[in-house]
Amino acid sequence: MSGRTADVVVIGGAVMGASAAFWLTRMQPGLRVVVVERDTTFARASTALSVASIRMQFTTAVNVAISRFGVEFIRDFRNSLGVDVGIGSLGLTENGYLFLTGTEEGAAVLAEVAAMQRALGAATEILSPEALKHRFPWLETSDLVAGSFGPRDEGWFDNMGLLNGLRAAAKAQGADFIRDTVTGLDIGADRVTAVRLASGEWIACAAAINAAGTRAAEVMAMAGLPLPVEPRKRTVFVIDAPNARHPEAPLLVDRGFYLRPERGGQWITATVPDLDGPCDPDDFEPDLHLFEEVIWEQLYARAPGFDAVKVVRHWVGHYAYNTLDQNAILGPDPRLPNLFLMNGFSGHGLQQAPAVGRGIAEHVLTGGWQSLDLSELGVARILAERPFRERAVV
Repeated sequence: MSGRTADVVVIGGAVMGASAAFWLTRMQPGLRVVVVERDTTFARASTALSVASIRMQFTTAVNVAISRFGVEFIRDFRNSLGVDVGIGSLGLTENGYLFLTGTEEGAAVLAEVAAMQRALGAATEILSPEALKHRFPWLETSDLVAGSFGPRDEGWFDNMGLLNGLRAAAKAQGADFIRDTVTGLDIGADRVTAVRLASGEWIACAAAINAAGTRAAEVMAMAGLPLPVEPRKRTVFVIDAPNARHPEAPLLVDRGFYLRPERGGQWITATVPDLDGPCDPDDFEPDLHLFEEVIWEQLYARAPGFDAVKVVRHWVGHYAYNTLDQNAILGPDPRLPNLFLMNGFSGHGLQQAPAVGRGIAEHVLTGGWQSLDLSELGVARILAERPFRERAVV
């Protein structure tokens, strides 16, 4: 076996690991950063299979602040990177998010959190059923009490462009990306001292970052530590509805499904299965029944133009699902203080990668949160089993 030494080893090279490597090498030129990724095609990575959206409409202030940074980073991607890697734009489409509610209680929550979001720079509007019908005449609004709409700073973008840009910039700044599988962690004096690889190589390190996505708990198990993160399967449908062509439509979040326009007049839609639970990390078999049995009836009730619709393709992605509270788990693990976690994003990791990568890099280099205080998402709440929840998980 052969070995080498790094200042930081990043376990996982998709968008979280790439972001951490980018910020580390940007903040401290010459830092020896090695990123280990098991599959550099990223064919089954959550990054590649994401619907690639970003929103300000979170119900916790820290997540809104994370998105505020993220959208500016994504909007001006070339300048954000600070190095020309041949990716000038991520094609941010700012059609917004639209959350709907049919209850007075739900409307009160939307109004309360919209005020918080606006205080942090978002443009969230609360719309009555009449205002919703005026702005989106193709929607059925008679059963609604209110909608929450973000007319700017929300939409979707090029997921692989974000990943490839961060990787290329990190490489240009000196980060080393290798294809291998982490098989073990060496522990000494309550610290990670080395990362062991399937190839037989080992990498001694001063710090390690767990950015292993749906396999984050496997990495923690190498240190004998539990982590409440598991893969959850999501089947995404691309549908065509010839009587419903609304390319200006927002990403619609209704009670039992979400929907957004796609290129060529088509749409993307998905739902959360009733019997949602952990899946095998290699299980990518689609749950094809979900469209006909769950989504379509609700979709047609909300938008009658979807009377004629067909599924033209589908794909399956995995959420790295935090079973405690469906929020990110960030920062050093008190049980191994030089092991930093960026895990458990539960479906909103891609949009959070720019800010979270920056935060983790700052913590590694300075010993604390700097640009944004991400302590509410820290590991301490996991160890105390103290949930920090969003009021609505999308």
